[in-house]
Formats: sequence, C-alpha cells, structure tokens
Amino acid sequence: MVAISLSNELPQGGNLILENKVSIISGIGPGLGQELAYAFAREGSDVVLVARTESKLQEVADEISRQWPERRALICPTDISDADQTQRMVDATIAEFGRIDCLVNSAYVPPPFTMFEDANFDDWRKSFDVTVFGTLQLTQQVVPHMKTNGGGSIVFVNSMIQKKPLATQSGYATSKGALTVAARMLAKELGAHHIRVNSTFMGWMWGPPVEGYVNYAVSTGQDRDAVIAEITKDIPLGIIPDDADCANAVAFLASDLASVITGAELDVNGGEMML
Repeated sequence: MVAISLSNELPQGGNLILENKVSIISGIGPGLGQELAYAFAREGSDVVLVARTESKLQEVADEISRQWPERRALICPTDISDADQTQRMVDATIAEFGRIDCLVNSAYVPPPFTMFEDANFDDWRKSFDVTVFGTLQLTQQVVPHMKTNGGGSIVFVNSMIQKKPLATQSGYATSKGALTVAARMLAKELGAHHIRVNSTFMGWMWGPPVEGYVNYAVSTGQDRDAVIAEITKDIPLGIIPDDADCANAVAFLASDLASVITGAELDVNGGEMML
C-alpha cells in the first residue's frame, strides 16, 4: 500500500470548518500546494492563490470553480521575495474580500542538495529570500489586517527535515529551522491580538514530487516495491501519506476547531517523527 486518502470521502456539506473565511495560500503548485487550495475551498473558505506561475494558479482556480462553484478564488501571480508584489497581493485581497482570516505559508525554494562543505551560500541566500524572508515579509504585511479584523490564523507549512537530518539537505533544513523559531516568536507576540500561529511538520507525501522520485528510482533499475518499502519502513502507519490528507491537517489548524491552539508544531508524517 502506498497511500491512503479519505479526502474524496469527506462530506461536501454540513459543518464546514472554514465556512465564510478568507484565506491566502502561498506556494500553489503541484502536490501539497494545490491540495491546500482544494481543502480550504471544500471546507468553505474563499481563497487567494499565490505563486509565480499564472497558468498553474488559473488551473487550480478553474478546478475550485468546477467543484465548489459557491467559492471565490482570486489568483495573484506573485514572487513572494518581492515585497512590492506581496503588498499588491495583500491590497488586492482586501479590495476583493475586505478582510484576511487565514494565511498559509507554503511557498519555498530549496537550495541545491549538496554536502555542507560543497555548499554555495549564494544559493542558500536565494533560497532564504523566498523560504524565510519572503514568507516573513508576507506575514508582516498580513498581520495588521488580522488585527483590524479582531484576530486570525497563520499556519507555517514546515518539514520534518530539521528534526530528522539528511545529508546534503543542510541548506533546506536551516531555512525551515528559521521559520520554526519565527513561528514560535510570532505566536507569543500576536496572541494578545487573537492571532494564532502554528506549524505543521510534513514528511514524505505521495504526490507529484515523491511520485517522480519513485519513478526515477525505478528508471535506474530499482524495484518499485523496494523503493516504497525503504521510504515507509520508519513510518508506523506503513504508508506514504497523501498530499490531500496532509492538507487537511493544515485546514484544521487554520480553523476555529483549533481556536485554543497556538505555538503548536504538529507532526503530519504518519508517525515517522514522534517528538
């Protein structure tokens, strides 16, 4: 078994956990990014879709219109490392919807995977400009609107890589570690304004990136079942979690069901990390 997904079996009506919310989601792309958009729309939120590639944003917006026609999806092609672009996106959100209830920080750019001794720190800087500084700049621009609205919810999509180090990934892990600390500090600072800040720590997720990894391994002569078994051997559930199911965890933390949860770091990885 590779992945189990319950997402398509969830009720389409009834108690929607994000009903009438307005959510900005950065990092819309194949895999988790688009599944975040679908999860939030399914659960009743209007969504602002943020990424650099307009065609991908339009594709996701069209799918939302097809499945949940009552929901609005605003596409905002944006390079989040550019503060002027993110400010225009925030302004467009306020102009369209009048408020911002949720922010999901999912955008990232990993540096090349190399051993630390071979690292090019110019590559690290380019990664940090998006993963860290772009994310925090966007968060800073959103916070005043959440204060005006009387509160809000911010979720940082993080990675278990900083808890389970892998050789060649020090640059990526360091950038995600910076966001972990930032999220804790923001939770402390913004709590008085009823703004919750939480993080999810993702592991292996079955979607286009991991599927591509498995297919590449098979193309080199490795056995598909053996590759999957190697990935899942340390995951107690015995599966590679599905992108869509991981997106559900983010939706939960963003929702009012988690109204007393802030500063949390939720492992969403089938039990591979239990800290």
